[in-house]
Amino acid sequence: MPAKRSPARRPTMKDIAQRAGVSESAVSFALNDRPGVSEITRDRVRRVAEQLGWRPSTAARQLSGEGAATVGLVLARPADTLGVDSFFLQLISGIQEVLAERHLGLLFQVVEDVDDECAVYRRWWAEHRVDGVLVVDPRTDDARPDLLDELGLPAVVIGGAPDARHPGLSTVWADDAGAMAAVVDELSALGHRRIVHIAGLPGLAHTERRIRTLRAEADRRGLAEVRSVTTDYSDAEGAAVTRRVLQGGVPEGGTLDGGVGEGGGVEGGSRPTALIYDNDVMAVAGVAAATELGFSVPGDVSVVAWEDSALCRMVKPWLSALSRDTVEFGRTAAKELTSLLDGGPARAVRVPVPRLISRESTGPCGA
Repeated sequence: MPAKRSPARRPTMKDIAQRAGVSESAVSFALNDRPGVSEITRDRVRRVAEQLGWRPSTAARQLSGEGAATVGLVLARPADTLGVDSFFLQLISGIQEVLAERHLGLLFQVVEDVDDECAVYRRWWAEHRVDGVLVVDPRTDDARPDLLDELGLPAVVIGGAPDARHPGLSTVWADDAGAMAAVVDELSALGHRRIVHIAGLPGLAHTERRIRTLRAEADRRGLAEVRSVTTDYSDAEGAAVTRRVLQGGVPEGGTLDGGVGEGGGVEGGSRPTALIYDNDVMAVAGVAAATELGFSVPGDVSVVAWEDSALCRMVKPWLSALSRDTVEFGRTAAKELTSLLDGGPARAVRVPVPRLISRESTGPCGA
């Protein structure tokens, strides 16, 4: 059996002191940007540290009160829905770009629900694991802002509307209402009067905003057969709801706020001529389900996806979709958090409204 390898030895301040020809205390002053050494010595020590590949210990940073050099992100969603969700992959990519520039780490954890998420925040705060957090999926009844205020943990809420009750938290948000109104404008202009919105998780603030806006836009136009049904964002539920609405129609009156498995029935009404999906994965699954049932897209039913991605251009027909720069969304959120860590004020930053790109999956109502 090969011998077990010893871990590589990390360079220390003593190594830097020997190479630079100064004392260890001078190295400490230079690397921590404290008075006590000349600028010439400070520059020489930093050059040697860079040559040796020295980095400060996280534990040492915490003991000295300099922070953990790490920010946290907790996601309370079904883990099996994340692998195909392009939104979060792009969002995290943008976040990581900014954090890498600042040499900050990202501590990521997936949990079952918001209660577990709050427990993680408490543990991270008690253990000094993170300097701040990025909060996603704001809820309509959300305990997290109060907790973060209580802990005094710097935080940026991604996707939530500005909240005057929590002036210490920054917010980066998109106008979901404006985006939904644009979709309804487009479908209405094409003659569609029976529309089903296959939404994401119930209780999420952006899901509720989209549902409310759809209802308001339908009322304004006198569209009586416009409904929403919530899902878990998965391709399985996207396909299942599609089959049900196309085979059984939609009920008269009320918003469908139950998922497929919760008895959010869709029988007893007219078949919709347009479907709006809250993500690209459900839209692609919905097109496949409609095709299996013998419906053509867009001849029998038009389809719009909320999040544009390469997936929308890998199916036939290409999907009409709401497009935004999700990577830039992540960058903006990370920049707001680093600003808080630098002592800046909390802010509410609005990103551009998602833009509807019309492609092959939408057309004039044929019914």
